[in-house]
Amino acid sequence: MTVGVSVSVEQGVAVVTLDRPERRNAFTGAMGRALSEAYRTLDQDDAIRAIVLTGAPPAFCAGADLGGGGATFDAPDAEFTASPVDPPAFGLRIPVIAAVNGHAIGIGFTLAMQADIRIVAEDAEYAIPQVRRGVLPDAMSHWTVPHFAGMAAAADVLLTGRTFDGAEAVRLGLASRCLPSGEVLPAALEVARDIAVNTAPMSVALSKRLLWQTARHGYGPDRVATLETDLHLRVMGTPDAAEGVRAYLDRREPRWTSRLSTDWQEDSPE
Repeated sequence: MTVGVSVSVEQGVAVVTLDRPERRNAFTGAMGRALSEAYRTLDQDDAIRAIVLTGAPPAFCAGADLGGGGATFDAPDAEFTASPVDPPAFGLRIPVIAAVNGHAIGIGFTLAMQADIRIVAEDAEYAIPQVRRGVLPDAMSHWTVPHFAGMAAAADVLLTGRTFDGAEAVRLGLASRCLPSGEVLPAALEVARDIAVNTAPMSVALSKRLLWQTARHGYGPDRVATLETDLHLRVMGTPDAAEGVRAYLDRREPRWTSRLSTDWQEDSPE
């Protein structure tokens, strides 16, 4: 495993692991390409209902691999991009939960900010310190961080590059909750498995897309109301809309039949 990304699947949940523990999962271009490919492949698989992104202990990701020393950030070739994972996690149709189980620095943290849900370790260190390295924050963090935390918190974190812990990440709005490091991945898996069993595939995909499109395009309440109505009309009257109610009334797990591979409309929503 030379690229440093591994994937395992169980019961509808894919665990994508940044897997260079000897380098604290320091990020490389090859890892970016591998993570991009994993995201694309998993998003096309109807059997996968949620993704958990994590790091091989003891860290989540120590940031860019600085093995090049002072030449690490030399002028790049024409193919350079500050967003090396394409599609980003928010561009997928299935939910992505970041299980930030240890230190997450630089691109390690900015990639986690592209996930839908973040659970962080209370006893780890976090920072987006690129301004302290003579470069600047990446992976669309100038949008994701203020989107989740607001402009004041984004300026605090991005312009100082300072270090903070899991509890402060939650206070700033950068994470949903913090737990001891050993509990982070199990908690993320619990959320992912709940999604995999109890939520309708098309409903979740449409809701996720609307959430992120609203953030990206700045939709106001009237536009959102129209889109919510349009999307309800796509799912109402479908087998899953009936199954969700029947399963709830029967107090059993639902048996979903919608398939993103065949039922998805690519203009959903725009």
